[in-house]
Amino acid sequence: MNTSSTIIITGAYGFIGSCLVSHLNQNGYENLILVDAFDDEEKELNLLHKKYKVRVERDNLFEWLQKENIQIDFLFHLGARTDTTEFDYSIHQKLNVEYSQKIWEYCTLNKIPLVYASSAATYGDGEQGYNDNHYIIETLKPLNPYGVSKNEFDKWAVHHAENENFAPPFWVGLKFFNVYGPNEYHKERMASVIFHSFNQIKQNGKVKLFKSHKEGFEDGKQLRDFVYVKDVVSVCNWLMQEWCMPPSSIMKVNNGLYNLGTGKARPFSDLVTAVFTGLNLPPVIEYIDMPLDIRDKYQYFTEANMSKLHHAGYHNHFYSLEDGVIDYVQNYLSKNLFY
Repeated sequence: MNTSSTIIITGAYGFIGSCLVSHLNQNGYENLILVDAFDDEEKELNLLHKKYKVRVERDNLFEWLQKENIQIDFLFHLGARTDTTEFDYSIHQKLNVEYSQKIWEYCTLNKIPLVYASSAATYGDGEQGYNDNHYIIETLKPLNPYGVSKNEFDKWAVHHAENENFAPPFWVGLKFFNVYGPNEYHKERMASVIFHSFNQIKQNGKVKLFKSHKEGFEDGKQLRDFVYVKDVVSVCNWLMQEWCMPPSSIMKVNNGLYNLGTGKARPFSDLVTAVFTGLNLPPVIEYIDMPLDIRDKYQYFTEANMSKLHHAGYHNHFYSLEDGVIDYVQNYLSKNLFY
């Protein structure tokens, strides 16, 4: 895609969205329309020194687009309510389902390619595996309202896409697994274990991890597919470039849902050990009881089946857990820098 192209990024004030802005800037894209609820001054650091055309308040986006009447070349919809401990479903329904439907309808009407953020939270406890085919989404049982809302929109999107007249010309829903990396400091309780571990080590020299409350899993051996945010935004950019390939090229990326993890589940104890390694310290881990409000909603294992994305042609190297965590700790957290 030409670097003068106009690109919308929703959720641009937040973690993954602001990292995508940075990644696109590094690749020459500055004609960016950033969309979010710009009401948190703390998040201003996420957009410091970044280049973009304009900011638009989330609730005013569609009115603004109608008024400005400009051509949009691509849209990344990363904005969402991502708090898995928010149990008021009406909040998720409004922001994660209804707003996403408006984005989809706008892209369909104006023939704009769309990449949106789904989540591995849609898979629930994983009893049906972690395969990103469309056949299982109707039977998935997410463990919290956030996961339910993401799955509801996935189902809605897949249903509408059955008729090409009701879908964008190109659309991909990325099921993000456990994303970590710079620019997540504002997420508080929902920030990654790496972020919390770094701060705990700085404060008292040790890290607290949840005990296991499920048979078959030792303390600290709960498994997740941890993916570095730099890999996530690289995939986003690659999808945009694939859409813009010359007509003579054969495009392998079919419309639909795609997992985005590393394909390798790792225990939390390995994750924390990598944080200590990044600080050149021996690991000191203390295990504590998991809070009751999340205990029965907790995923003990997630691992992305990445064959669909690889088959579509994405063969870039993913950061290993150790390399990603050490890069994050040494080049961002330790230096108080942003991506």
